[in-house]
Amino acid sequence: MAESDFEAIVVGAGCAGSVAAYELAKAGKSVLVVERGNFAGAKNMTGGRIYAHSLKEVFPDFEENAPLERKVVHEKISMIGSESCFTVDFSSRELEKEGQDSYTVLRASFDPWLAEQAENAGAEFIYGIAVESLLKDENGKVYGVRAGEDEITAEVVLLCDGVNSLLTKEAVGYERPKTSQMAVGIKQVIQLDEETVTNRCLANGSGEGAAWLFAGDATHGRAGGGFMYANKDSISIGLVATLSDLEKADTPVYQMFEDFKKHPSVAPIIRGGKVVEHSGHMVPEGGLGMMPELTADGVLLAGESAMMCVNLGYVVRGMDYAVAAGMHAGRSAASALDFGDTSKSGLSCYVSALENSFVLKDLRQFRNFPAFMEHTSRLYNEYPKMLGDIFNVLFVVDGEPVKPLKKSLLPIIKKVGMMNLLKDVRGGMKAL
Repeated sequence: MAESDFEAIVVGAGCAGSVAAYELAKAGKSVLVVERGNFAGAKNMTGGRIYAHSLKEVFPDFEENAPLERKVVHEKISMIGSESCFTVDFSSRELEKEGQDSYTVLRASFDPWLAEQAENAGAEFIYGIAVESLLKDENGKVYGVRAGEDEITAEVVLLCDGVNSLLTKEAVGYERPKTSQMAVGIKQVIQLDEETVTNRCLANGSGEGAAWLFAGDATHGRAGGGFMYANKDSISIGLVATLSDLEKADTPVYQMFEDFKKHPSVAPIIRGGKVVEHSGHMVPEGGLGMMPELTADGVLLAGESAMMCVNLGYVVRGMDYAVAAGMHAGRSAASALDFGDTSKSGLSCYVSALENSFVLKDLRQFRNFPAFMEHTSRLYNEYPKMLGDIFNVLFVVDGEPVKPLKKSLLPIIKKVGMMNLLKDVRGGMKAL
């Protein structure tokens, strides 16, 4: 076979793809990144937060020049009924320590910065071209990509083209996931002035912000939840709902989102703001159980192409997994190129690296949690209402004689069922 056009081709210029390209280029390999969007980040969406630890391993001083929005210093979790909101608001200096910190980001500016780091290291990027298929030899080994009328060859191909990858089936035989394993995300960026954002998220200054997750009425009692992140001069707001549950819903997801924005706990935060961005995205939520094989002859998968995402209700993670997987993918592919073996066996060092990292350890630890969230509908219906009723009893003063709390609260809890409550607590603890 003729000499390859490049040593490596990366499909997709998101977090995983750009980091992988950076590592390959840094190792002296010739690498081409093919991105179907018109620029890095054009097709990408995230709720808006990245945990710093994985990024710091690749770019130790990223805080100095990365386009970060705000450091997250408040963690807020709410269970909302139609007219109530029970919120846990947590802040701690531990959240701000180096390696434990996290930042809100906007992908339209953050992803181009990542791509720039890879380009500065020597990677080449082509935008506005979709990779339609993989090139395979007579033994089934991938040796390049077909994009439009062009065939571009490489010793190894890295698929980092996202959750809607058109190539994973061709690469590793991956079939489309079940609707119970997938969610639809809808998001808006609402512009406000910097001081207003700072004041409304109760921060000390423009460099600090909050991450806020919602369950319950955000999705009209369906599986899923809402989110809100404070940026420098905007708020990222959206919701994510499980596809299989949406199929049974009377309200379409776009109407759920509009109703969520009008909720009494949400509306004051975004009041007076201007919508400057609107996006939608499919979100993999099946955890380890929906992951494809990560390697085959001549090809490996990283990031959302490999369904690397975790939604635990109280925290959502995907970007730090994508960065870490991209790092290991780039380093492992470079090592395989050095040894002259990019077969499945030669690329097995990538899987080993992920097994020894937090990526697969986390996904294995939480492998049962997606099923728990899917089948515990009380999280989105009865529990938000129960909490609203309980705190109405505690805080409403109307001049009527106060009853003993036991007599007031037990009937509310009994509506849900003490055994149901214990069962769900036990199930959640086992899944975690």
